[in-house]
Amino acid sequence: MFAKRIIPCLDCKDGRVVKGIRFLNLRDAGDPGELAEAYNRAGADELVMLDISASREGRATLMETVTRVARKLFIPLTVGGGVRTVEDAQRLLGAGSDKIAINTAAVEHPEVISELAAQFGSQAVVVAIDARRTHAPKVETGNLKLEDGKSKSEKRKATDYDVPVSNFQFPVSSAAPAAPRWEVVTYGGSRPTGLDAERWARRVAELGAGEILLTSMDADGTQAGFDCELTATMSHAVPIPVIASGGAGNPEHFAEVFLRGAADAALAASIFHFETHTVRSLKRFLRERGVPVRI
Repeated sequence: MFAKRIIPCLDCKDGRVVKGIRFLNLRDAGDPGELAEAYNRAGADELVMLDISASREGRATLMETVTRVARKLFIPLTVGGGVRTVEDAQRLLGAGSDKIAINTAAVEHPEVISELAAQFGSQAVVVAIDARRTHAPKVETGNLKLEDGKSKSEKRKATDYDVPVSNFQFPVSSAAPAAPRWEVVTYGGSRPTGLDAERWARRVAELGAGEILLTSMDADGTQAGFDCELTATMSHAVPIPVIASGGAGNPEHFAEVFLRGAADAALAASIFHFETHTVRSLKRFLRERGVPVRI
């Protein structure tokens, strides 16, 4: 099994790292260069930097910030925000980024995914998908017996991988709700698209994306747990790696999204920026839980 990756995320606005809840009520979290250097030393596997207002403001990513961050790193850097063309991507890669992330422009002009993959290789193309639920998760109640005579609660305990249950769960529904279950949103989460997130994930993989950065807009910034149902659905739907994002609040949440959500990597911001937990301590915890990570 490949090692699972831990990826801190720098959400940048006006040259500063910020963090909010569901992309709102932003507060300052520090200087991007200083945080990048700290995460490089702390054992992060990669770093993602997103200019969260570039698409909404109709401008390119701030290149000076990208260059400053890239100079601090010896780990792969993915940069996104405001990437609309091959030329935009070329500038980011020239500024020191190893991969580029594209979101809004990919939805509006899907052909750009193939153009980027042809020019730079799929390994350099990350499609970011911001997904919002269109249905409430189905919570199983009662003590319904299964065919083997065990109750659903007993069956769940027997297949829980010994991972503690978080206070904020997205249990897998046994009955398929009306599609789409998750809708793609763009422009920093402000604009619904009507696109089914699972179908869109399959499409971007077909077009040549090398990875998917999947953010649950419902969980983002809450520190209440990843949406494991969303992550598992996407991970099983596509043949490319899925990076889970949105909701990390403690080490158990990471164990859950790797073991239950089948994520290839997990991205987080608040838990690291405000020093609730460190990358190194998180990796030690995950190794003890049987999750393969690089120490």
